[in-house]
Amino acid sequence: MNSNNSYQNSIKKLEHWLIENKFEGYDPFDGLSSPLNFLTFGNRIAQQSLQQFVRRNPYNIRPFIGIKPAHSTKGMSFIGSGYLNLYQLTNDDYYKKQAEFCFDWLIKNFTKGYSGYCWGNSFDYASRAFYLPKGAPTLVWTALIGHHFVEAYRLFHNKEYLDVITSIGKFILKDLPRISTDKGTCISYIAHEKVPVHNSNLLGAWMLAEIFKVTGSIECRELAEQAVEYGINCQREDGSWYYGEETKYHWIDNWHTAYNLDSIVGYQLEIGSNRFDAEIKRGFDFYIEHFFTEDGAPKYYWDRDYKFDIQSSSQSIDTLVLFSKHYEDKRLFELAKKVASWTIKNMQDDSGYFYLWKSDKFTNKTPTLHWGAGTMFHALSYLILEKSKNEN
Repeated sequence: MNSNNSYQNSIKKLEHWLIENKFEGYDPFDGLSSPLNFLTFGNRIAQQSLQQFVRRNPYNIRPFIGIKPAHSTKGMSFIGSGYLNLYQLTNDDYYKKQAEFCFDWLIKNFTKGYSGYCWGNSFDYASRAFYLPKGAPTLVWTALIGHHFVEAYRLFHNKEYLDVITSIGKFILKDLPRISTDKGTCISYIAHEKVPVHNSNLLGAWMLAEIFKVTGSIECRELAEQAVEYGINCQREDGSWYYGEETKYHWIDNWHTAYNLDSIVGYQLEIGSNRFDAEIKRGFDFYIEHFFTEDGAPKYYWDRDYKFDIQSSSQSIDTLVLFSKHYEDKRLFELAKKVASWTIKNMQDDSGYFYLWKSDKFTNKTPTLHWGAGTMFHALSYLILEKSKNEN
């Protein structure tokens, strides 16, 4: 079987699983959806402990403690974008209708009470940084979903999608605090509290640049520029970024690094600039050097083979395909194919979904939606689409 058939078969199995499961699945951080959350009595430490117990357990204990599969706004967005890729590949109206179904669902299921369209998790979330109740919007979720709405608008020219894009700009401009530092301005990860994190700030900057390109909003462009300046000024000498500048955020992982790189490239493409090309190259060189094994397995952390996580696989494919186009480097596309092949061989279940993570000693076979099924559906469709373009 050639690689293209392998990818086609893989995504076909995955789509079958998604439809069979009504686009629902678990999430690594959905522990507080358990009725056991009642026993935490709202104590943050107890909530974190329950959430981490569920997340880090090598077995999927969710069905035994009352956690049910659920929809995911971010997951539906990645699935919708995946269908956009397949529509461009085939011009089959089935894929167009499936994409429209996903985006219509997102329009109906946004978080109310803010200045514009925004989205969050389908569960309560507690971390060392903050607590978010179910549905509370985040910049990461909103920017990634918004990015896919831009893709859909550019393909279908749907006025309703344009209204959503414009509305997202209002949410970012009006509802998210800004953290002013000597390195620039960082947009907060969440509303009502200042939480400076690099990947959310840069994803927000990319989204604002897209809004500028689509609507001409100078205010969006100006804030995007300030946010990218902050991210660039916080890049370390070796090209990497910590998750955030506060000491508690001092780790470097695969997909957050990839988010940063994709976002700066996306920002420059939208505003027509090459100002940060040197910083992008330095960051990407670090990424390529530190996050992949010889056989194409995408590492979780830069400095050790901790485990192989499905989010690292899907985002690695996306970023490698993007950069293969950006640098016109076929070797990067070959690495993307290598990652995809390793992931299909080692992490796809016979039923079609992808496992949550794999280590030398154990494989966590939890069927996650946005973390695994949604992002891999997008990554494989993107790989197949660009492979077809390269061959024609």
